[in-house]
Amino acid sequence: MTFTGLYVPLVTPFTATGEVALEALSGLAHQSLDAGAAGLVVLGTTGEPATLTAAEQRQVVDVCASACQERGAQLILGAGTNTTAGSVDAVAALDSRAAAALVVVPYYTRPSEAGVIEHFRRVAAASPVPVVIYHIPYRTGRTLGAETLCRLAELPNVAGFKYAGGGIDDTAIGFLSQVSPGTSVLAGDDIYTAPLLALGASGGILACANVAPAAYVELIAAWRSGEIEHGRRLGNSLVPLASALFAEPNPTVVKGVLAAQGRIPSAAVRLPLLPAAESSVSAALAALEGVSAQLVPAAR
Repeated sequence: MTFTGLYVPLVTPFTATGEVALEALSGLAHQSLDAGAAGLVVLGTTGEPATLTAAEQRQVVDVCASACQERGAQLILGAGTNTTAGSVDAVAALDSRAAAALVVVPYYTRPSEAGVIEHFRRVAAASPVPVVIYHIPYRTGRTLGAETLCRLAELPNVAGFKYAGGGIDDTAIGFLSQVSPGTSVLAGDDIYTAPLLALGASGGILACANVAPAAYVELIAAWRSGEIEHGRRLGNSLVPLASALFAEPNPTVVKGVLAAQGRIPSAAVRLPLLPAAESSVSAALAALEGVSAQLVPAAR
Protein backbone atom coordinates (compact mmCIF):
# COMPACT_ATOMS: atom_id res chain seq x y z
CA MET A 1 0.00 0.00 0.00
CA THR A 2 1.25 3.49 -0.86
CA PHE A 3 0.46 6.78 0.82
CA THR A 4 0.47 9.85 -1.41
CA GLY A 5 -0.86 13.34 -0.83
CA LEU A 6 -1.94 15.17 2.30
CA TYR A 7 -2.87 13.42 5.53
CA VAL A 8 -4.25 15.77 8.17
CA PRO A 9 -3.33 14.93 11.79
CA LEU A 10 -6.48 16.24 13.39
CA VAL A 11 -6.60 18.14 16.65
CA THR A 12 -8.99 16.87 19.30
CA PRO A 13 -11.39 19.77 19.96
CA PHE A 14 -12.72 20.27 23.47
CA THR A 15 -15.77 22.10 24.74
CA ALA A 16 -15.40 25.01 27.14
CA THR A 17 -16.09 22.54 29.97
CA GLY A 18 -13.45 20.07 28.85
CA GLU A 19 -15.34 17.31 27.03
CA VAL A 20 -14.32 16.08 23.58
CA ALA A 21 -16.35 18.05 21.02
CA LEU A 22 -17.28 15.18 18.72
CA GLU A 23 -19.49 17.20 16.39
CA ALA A 24 -16.70 19.72 15.82
CA LEU A 25 -14.25 16.86 15.24
CA SER A 26 -16.54 15.42 12.57
CA GLY A 27 -16.71 18.83 10.95
CA LEU A 28 -12.92 19.12 10.86
CA ALA A 29 -12.63 15.64 9.36
CA HIS A 30 -15.07 16.40 6.55
CA GLN A 31 -13.60 19.85 5.90
CA SER A 32 -10.15 18.32 5.49
CA LEU A 33 -11.46 15.72 3.06
CA ASP A 34 -13.52 18.35 1.20
CA ALA A 35 -10.26 20.23 0.64
CA GLY A 36 -8.72 17.21 -1.07
CA ALA A 37 -6.83 15.45 1.71
CA ALA A 38 -6.07 11.81 0.95
CA GLY A 39 -6.75 10.83 4.52
CA LEU A 40 -6.68 11.60 8.22
CA VAL A 41 -4.24 10.80 11.01
CA VAL A 42 -5.89 10.16 14.35
CA LEU A 43 -4.27 9.88 17.79
CA GLY A 44 -1.10 11.52 16.55
CA THR A 45 0.72 14.08 18.69
CA THR A 46 -1.44 16.92 17.37
CA GLY A 47 -4.51 15.14 18.76
CA GLU A 48 -3.17 15.13 22.34
CA PRO A 49 -3.75 11.36 22.66
CA ALA A 50 -1.83 10.99 25.92
CA THR A 51 -4.41 13.21 27.63
CA LEU A 52 -7.44 11.27 26.35
CA THR A 53 -9.06 8.45 28.26
CA ALA A 54 -9.43 5.09 26.54
CA ALA A 55 -13.13 5.79 26.04
CA GLU A 56 -12.38 9.20 24.51
CA GLN A 57 -9.81 7.67 22.19
CA ARG A 58 -12.42 5.18 20.95
CA GLN A 59 -14.91 7.98 20.34
CA VAL A 60 -12.36 10.02 18.37
CA VAL A 61 -11.36 7.02 16.26
CA ASP A 62 -14.98 6.15 15.55
CA VAL A 63 -15.86 9.66 14.35
CA CYS A 64 -12.86 9.87 12.05
CA ALA A 65 -13.09 6.29 10.80
CA SER A 66 -16.72 6.89 9.86
CA ALA A 67 -15.77 10.03 7.94
CA CYS A 68 -13.01 8.19 6.06
CA GLN A 69 -15.29 5.27 5.22
CA GLU A 70 -17.97 7.62 3.96
CA ARG A 71 -15.51 9.53 1.79
CA GLY A 72 -13.28 6.67 0.60
CA ALA A 73 -10.24 8.15 2.38
CA GLN A 74 -7.40 6.48 4.26
CA LEU A 75 -7.30 6.43 8.06
CA ILE A 76 -3.90 6.26 9.77
CA LEU A 77 -3.96 5.56 13.50
CA GLY A 78 -1.24 6.46 15.98
CA ALA A 79 -0.26 3.32 17.86
CA GLY A 80 3.35 3.51 19.04
CA THR A 81 4.86 3.42 22.53
CA ASN A 82 8.44 3.37 23.78
CA THR A 83 8.41 -0.39 24.41
CA THR A 84 8.30 -3.16 21.86
CA ALA A 85 5.75 -5.22 23.79
CA GLY A 86 3.50 -2.21 24.26
CA SER A 87 3.72 -1.29 20.59
CA VAL A 88 2.93 -4.86 19.54
CA ASP A 89 -0.15 -4.82 21.76
CA ALA A 90 -1.19 -1.42 20.39
CA VAL A 91 -1.05 -2.41 16.74
CA ALA A 92 -2.77 -5.72 17.46
CA ALA A 93 -5.69 -3.78 18.97
CA LEU A 94 -6.11 -1.34 16.07
CA ASP A 95 -9.57 -0.49 14.80
CA SER A 96 -10.24 -2.67 11.75
CA ARG A 97 -11.02 0.42 9.66
CA ALA A 98 -7.40 1.64 9.82
CA ALA A 99 -5.38 1.68 6.60
CA ALA A 100 -2.07 1.97 8.47
CA ALA A 101 -0.51 2.35 11.90
CA LEU A 102 1.71 5.34 12.65
CA VAL A 103 4.36 4.00 15.03
CA VAL A 104 6.93 6.30 16.57
CA VAL A 105 10.60 5.41 16.98
CA PRO A 106 10.96 4.34 20.64
CA TYR A 107 11.39 7.47 22.72
CA TYR A 108 13.22 8.26 25.97
CA THR A 109 14.97 4.88 26.27
CA ARG A 110 17.22 5.74 23.28
CA PRO A 111 17.93 2.21 21.97
CA SER A 112 20.73 1.54 19.51
CA GLU A 113 19.95 1.79 15.80
CA ALA A 114 20.11 -2.01 15.65
CA GLY A 115 17.57 -2.08 18.49
CA VAL A 116 15.27 0.24 16.57
CA ILE A 117 15.42 -2.07 13.55
CA GLU A 118 14.55 -5.11 15.64
CA HIS A 119 11.75 -3.18 17.37
CA PHE A 120 10.10 -2.37 14.07
CA ARG A 121 10.69 -5.86 12.69
CA ARG A 122 8.57 -7.24 15.53
CA VAL A 123 5.95 -4.50 15.50
CA ALA A 124 5.45 -4.70 11.73
CA ALA A 125 5.17 -8.49 11.91
CA ALA A 126 2.39 -8.16 14.51
CA SER A 127 0.49 -5.38 12.76
CA PRO A 128 -2.66 -6.25 10.78
CA VAL A 129 -2.06 -3.19 8.58
CA PRO A 130 1.03 -1.56 7.04
CA VAL A 131 3.24 0.41 9.40
CA VAL A 132 4.30 4.01 8.82
CA ILE A 133 7.38 4.73 10.93
CA TYR A 134 7.38 8.12 12.66
CA HIS A 135 10.94 9.46 12.75
CA ILE A 136 11.13 12.59 14.91
CA PRO A 137 14.47 12.76 16.75
CA TYR A 138 13.80 15.96 18.68
CA ARG A 139 10.92 14.23 20.49
CA THR A 140 12.38 10.73 20.76
CA GLY A 141 16.03 11.50 21.49
CA ARG A 142 17.04 8.83 18.96
CA THR A 143 18.64 9.97 15.71
CA LEU A 144 18.82 7.49 12.84
CA GLY A 145 21.24 7.48 9.91
CA ALA A 146 20.27 7.18 6.26
CA GLU A 147 21.48 3.57 6.14
CA THR A 148 19.30 2.60 9.10
CA LEU A 149 16.27 4.35 7.62
CA CYS A 150 16.76 2.48 4.36
CA ARG A 151 17.07 -0.83 6.25
CA LEU A 152 13.82 -0.05 8.07
CA ALA A 153 12.14 0.61 4.73
CA GLU A 154 13.03 -2.92 3.62
CA LEU A 155 11.26 -4.63 6.54
CA PRO A 156 8.13 -6.60 5.61
CA ASN A 157 4.91 -4.66 6.24
CA VAL A 158 6.68 -1.28 6.56
CA ALA A 159 4.95 1.00 4.05
CA GLY A 160 6.80 4.23 4.71
CA PHE A 161 7.74 7.04 7.03
CA LYS A 162 6.53 10.23 8.55
CA TYR A 163 9.87 12.01 8.26
CA ALA A 164 10.43 14.84 10.74
CA GLY A 165 14.20 14.88 10.93
CA GLY A 166 14.40 18.54 11.92
CA GLY A 167 16.07 19.90 8.78
CA ILE A 168 17.37 19.24 5.30
CA ASP A 169 20.72 17.67 6.11
CA ASP A 170 22.97 14.87 4.87
CA THR A 171 20.67 12.26 6.42
CA ALA A 172 17.54 13.57 4.70
CA ILE A 173 19.26 13.87 1.34
CA GLY A 174 20.97 10.49 1.65
CA PHE A 175 17.78 8.74 2.74
CA LEU A 176 15.53 10.20 0.05
CA SER A 177 18.13 9.56 -2.64
CA GLN A 178 18.55 5.89 -1.71
CA VAL A 179 15.17 4.69 -0.44
CA SER A 180 13.25 2.36 -2.74
CA PRO A 181 10.63 4.03 -4.98
CA GLY A 182 7.86 1.94 -3.42
CA THR A 183 8.40 3.47 0.03
CA SER A 184 6.09 6.32 0.97
CA VAL A 185 7.99 9.18 2.61
CA LEU A 186 5.62 11.76 4.09
CA ALA A 187 6.97 15.12 5.23
CA GLY A 188 6.39 15.62 8.93
CA ASP A 189 8.19 18.92 9.57
CA ASP A 190 5.74 21.53 8.33
CA ILE A 191 8.36 24.19 7.70
CA TYR A 192 10.46 21.79 5.56
CA THR A 193 7.57 20.38 3.53
CA ALA A 194 8.45 21.99 0.20
CA PRO A 195 12.13 20.96 0.16
CA LEU A 196 11.24 17.42 1.21
CA LEU A 197 8.75 17.26 -1.66
CA ALA A 198 11.44 18.55 -3.99
CA LEU A 199 13.69 15.70 -2.82
CA GLY A 200 10.99 13.14 -3.59
CA ALA A 201 8.62 12.88 -0.64
CA SER A 202 5.23 11.53 -1.70
CA GLY A 203 3.15 13.77 0.55
CA GLY A 204 2.90 14.98 4.11
CA ILE A 205 1.37 14.54 7.55
CA LEU A 206 1.15 18.19 8.50
CA ALA A 207 -0.36 19.79 11.60
CA CYS A 208 -0.66 23.15 9.83
CA ALA A 209 -3.11 21.55 7.41
CA ASN A 210 -5.72 21.71 10.17
CA VAL A 211 -6.06 25.40 9.33
CA ALA A 212 -5.06 25.42 5.63
CA PRO A 213 -5.79 22.01 4.13
CA ALA A 214 -6.42 23.26 0.58
CA ALA A 215 -3.07 25.06 0.48
CA TYR A 216 -1.14 21.95 1.50
CA VAL A 217 -3.09 19.78 -0.94
CA GLU A 218 -2.16 22.22 -3.70
CA LEU A 219 1.47 22.41 -2.57
CA ILE A 220 1.91 18.65 -2.71
CA ALA A 221 0.12 18.42 -6.07
CA ALA A 222 2.30 21.19 -7.54
CA TRP A 223 5.57 19.50 -6.67
CA ARG A 224 4.37 16.07 -7.77
CA SER A 225 3.08 17.37 -11.12
CA GLY A 226 6.21 19.40 -11.87
CA GLU A 227 4.71 22.86 -11.37
CA ILE A 228 7.94 23.94 -9.77
CA GLU A 229 7.51 27.72 -9.82
CA HIS A 230 4.01 27.55 -8.36
CA GLY A 231 5.16 25.00 -5.79
CA ARG A 232 8.04 27.25 -4.79
CA ARG A 233 5.83 30.35 -4.43
CA LEU A 234 3.16 28.52 -2.47
CA GLY A 235 5.75 26.76 -0.31
CA ASN A 236 7.42 30.06 0.52
CA SER A 237 4.08 31.60 1.46
CA LEU A 238 3.42 28.71 3.87
CA VAL A 239 6.70 29.17 5.76
CA PRO A 240 5.46 32.15 7.84
CA LEU A 241 2.28 30.24 8.64
CA ALA A 242 4.21 27.17 9.82
CA SER A 243 6.53 29.35 11.90
CA ALA A 244 3.57 31.13 13.50
CA LEU A 245 1.62 27.94 14.21
CA PHE A 246 4.65 26.39 15.92
CA ALA A 247 5.60 29.51 17.89
CA GLU A 248 4.17 27.74 20.95
CA PRO A 249 3.86 24.00 21.63
CA ASN A 250 1.72 22.17 19.08
CA PRO A 251 -1.31 22.18 18.86
CA THR A 252 -1.95 25.24 21.01
CA VAL A 253 -1.73 27.89 18.28
CA VAL A 254 -3.51 25.65 15.76
CA LYS A 255 -6.42 25.33 18.18
CA GLY A 256 -6.41 29.07 18.81
CA VAL A 257 -6.77 29.73 15.08
CA LEU A 258 -9.49 27.11 14.64
CA ALA A 259 -11.42 28.60 17.57
CA ALA A 260 -11.04 32.11 16.14
CA GLN A 261 -12.42 30.81 12.84
CA GLY A 262 -15.41 29.31 14.67
CA ARG A 263 -14.49 25.79 13.56
CA ILE A 264 -14.09 24.42 17.09
CA PRO A 265 -15.95 25.54 20.23
CA SER A 266 -12.88 26.54 22.24
CA ALA A 267 -9.10 26.75 22.08
CA ALA A 268 -8.83 24.51 25.15
CA VAL A 269 -5.94 22.06 25.52
CA ARG A 270 -5.21 19.71 28.38
CA LEU A 271 -2.37 20.07 30.85
CA PRO A 272 0.58 20.15 30.75
CA LEU A 273 -0.19 22.25 27.66
CA LEU A 274 -1.56 25.76 28.14
CA PRO A 275 -3.60 27.75 25.59
CA ALA A 276 -1.59 29.91 23.21
CA ALA A 277 -1.24 33.63 23.80
CA GLU A 278 -3.59 35.91 21.86
CA SER A 279 -0.58 37.50 20.15
CA SER A 280 0.53 34.12 18.79
CA VAL A 281 -2.93 33.38 17.44
CA SER A 282 -3.18 36.83 15.85
CA ALA A 283 0.19 36.36 14.15
CA ALA A 284 -0.92 33.00 12.75
CA LEU A 285 -4.19 34.45 11.46
CA ALA A 286 -2.26 37.21 9.71
CA ALA A 287 0.10 34.67 8.13
CA LEU A 288 -2.89 32.64 6.95
CA GLU A 289 -4.18 35.62 4.97
CA GLY A 290 -0.93 35.69 3.00
CA VAL A 291 -1.34 32.05 1.96
CA SER A 292 -4.74 32.43 0.32
CA ALA A 293 -3.34 34.92 -2.19
CA GLN A 294 -1.06 32.21 -3.61
CA LEU A 295 -3.78 29.62 -4.24
CA VAL A 296 -4.91 29.07 -7.81
CA PRO A 297 -8.47 30.38 -8.35
CA ALA A 298 -9.99 26.91 -8.76
CA ALA A 299 -8.64 25.83 -5.38
CA ARG A 300 -10.08 28.73 -3.39
